[in-house]
Amino acid sequence: MKALCWQGTNKVEVERVNDPVILNPRDGIVRITRTAICGSDLHLYDGYIPTMEPGDVLGHEFMGEVVDTGREVNRVKKGDRVVVPFTIACGQCHFCKHDLWSACDNTNPNAWMMEKMYGYSGSGLFGYSHMMGGYAGGQAQFVRVPFIDVGALKVPDGLDDEQVLFLSDIFPTGYMAAENCDIKPGDVVAIWGCGPVGQFTIRSAFLLGAERVIAIDRFHERLKMARAGGAEIINYDEVEDLLAELKWMTGGRGPDACIDAVGLEAHGTGVAAAYDYAKQRMKLSFDRPTVLRQVIQACKKGGVVSIPGVYGGVLDKIPFGAAFGKGLTFRMGQTQMQKYTERLLKHVQQGDIDPSFVITHRFSLDDAPEAYRMFRDKRDQCVKVVLDPWATPKAA
Repeated sequence: MKALCWQGTNKVEVERVNDPVILNPRDGIVRITRTAICGSDLHLYDGYIPTMEPGDVLGHEFMGEVVDTGREVNRVKKGDRVVVPFTIACGQCHFCKHDLWSACDNTNPNAWMMEKMYGYSGSGLFGYSHMMGGYAGGQAQFVRVPFIDVGALKVPDGLDDEQVLFLSDIFPTGYMAAENCDIKPGDVVAIWGCGPVGQFTIRSAFLLGAERVIAIDRFHERLKMARAGGAEIINYDEVEDLLAELKWMTGGRGPDACIDAVGLEAHGTGVAAAYDYAKQRMKLSFDRPTVLRQVIQACKKGGVVSIPGVYGGVLDKIPFGAAFGKGLTFRMGQTQMQKYTERLLKHVQQGDIDPSFVITHRFSLDDAPEAYRMFRDKRDQCVKVVLDPWATPKAA
């Protein structure tokens, strides 16, 4: 089969690899019909996530048709259309039973790597380094899905692939980020980052009852999409003092909740942003926590800081005294996917949201190396890329 493989920093290639096979009686094999490039994939592409090896198959946002199952699988069957969550969960451990699916104890065969870095390991992830399990990802024609009877969400008739694809990651991630804010009537929510996760966070905040959402970015196409979703927008390149602007927009109080939907490759202005960039370039840090500092400083006293943006290591110069002094609540982590997929599928079925709004570009799998470059460089007003593993390449 064809698959997109990581070959090193800023280098991915489409290769012929072995077809996946059933290894465990709870496995399933899915023929991928749509997959996508996630902002988190760029952390791999840019070389900031350790334990990647040449030849690793990328991709954690995908869906398709079940073509084979192990003998102990009974919830899905051959021919079912399914969306597959990016987190792999067993459904039986302490954490799965407590709705903490991304903390599953049984799905990371390389848990020792995570334990050395973080003390404990979370669940395995598709296509996201060996410390996250070394699982082949879904930017391919087929994929093996461990514990398919736990994770896979069956797609009802009447919905096309692009309406449900993002239930694999970015829609639940945005929704959990908003839900973590404990939104109450009248609340003002500020969101840093209007990429795909930020866009779903905006719409989820409104679904959960926010009165106002303020979206912060510097790319006009992203800000335009955010405004179309009902948000007030700030281009941080066009304001002298972002924190003063937020205070003015909230009557001096500050946003009730602030969401960092950017993570470890944040951009910014000023000395602190330059310091972060230099330190990361010299491999002295995994992360550029520019946005995290801003959300802490901007949030109102007693407010909530929600962090769906991915961070990888030890963060520097975080204003923790401000967080303590203001009594902020922090909520973060990998998305508890299985907690949200069926709930959000109902919103799609009811017409509350059509997740395909975020798609700006469609490519074949063969065109994925160029799609990665376009997405990374924000060329051609690219916000979200969807790949068809079976389509004819554009160059053909």
